[in-house]
Amino acid sequence: MASHDSHTGRLPGMFMSPGTSSFTEFLGSHHPDLMPDRRLTALGSGTSGAVDLPHATTIVAVTYPGGVVMAGDRRATSGNVIAQRDVEKVFRADELSAVAIAGTAGIGMEIVRLFQVEIEHYEKMEGRTLSLEGKANRLATMIRGNLGMAMQGLVVVPLFAGYDIERETGRIFSYDPAGGRYEEHDFYSIGSGSVFARGSLKKLWRADLSEDDAALACVQALYDAADDDSATGGPDLIRKIFPIVAAVTADGFRRLPEEEIADLAQAVVDGRYDSPGGPSAPLR
Repeated sequence: MASHDSHTGRLPGMFMSPGTSSFTEFLGSHHPDLMPDRRLTALGSGTSGAVDLPHATTIVAVTYPGGVVMAGDRRATSGNVIAQRDVEKVFRADELSAVAIAGTAGIGMEIVRLFQVEIEHYEKMEGRTLSLEGKANRLATMIRGNLGMAMQGLVVVPLFAGYDIERETGRIFSYDPAGGRYEEHDFYSIGSGSVFARGSLKKLWRADLSEDDAALACVQALYDAADDDSATGGPDLIRKIFPIVAAVTADGFRRLPEEEIADLAQAVVDGRYDSPGGPSAPLR
């Protein structure tokens, strides 16, 4: 996008009008070719036949008193091949929220970058922070804009979580490919290994989890997902590739240090020697 008029040295007129607080609407109106779905269409316009694009897989999120923890495995697959072993799927959306993707990796990462700018643009235009619910709704609109590509099999499904200042609690939002937005309670998972991860979280979640326990539950759930889903990558102790884990509290977004995650992953792997199925939930 040209940043100024080459003849006068002035910014184009589109930058001089008040416009909208939505950067996505602004970009779609003035340069629709830069929208994620249009960019991929342009890149693939000269190809024929099906293309196996890298897909991101399993994401989990867990609430606890004081916030929410989100984690994702590192594997991306292309058909039956591992396309990348250390892809990152969990991102800081803003100071009080996190977003992660499952589905077509390329489109998903473009949408995440656009969503980050969307939140920042709103704050600059309106002079105030968008509520957590408002952020969740903006993301739903962006996913709905990708419906055409989703109908062609290039689906992106995000998981959004953050700390709600007004309610003083962590909240989780899931989406469908058409942009439907749903609030989840306690915990949730998305991606190809989600059914296994959710079953794991169902037995591990408690209302009184600490942040450390929530992070451990996420790593346990990702291990269980990798145990049954070939597209989900477990902790790779040889290559030192571990899940990405982030916590969001009233103090803001914090990505847990790799050394801390390595210790959690090692503890999970060590525990599986004695109990391959993982820790059991108490019956009472």
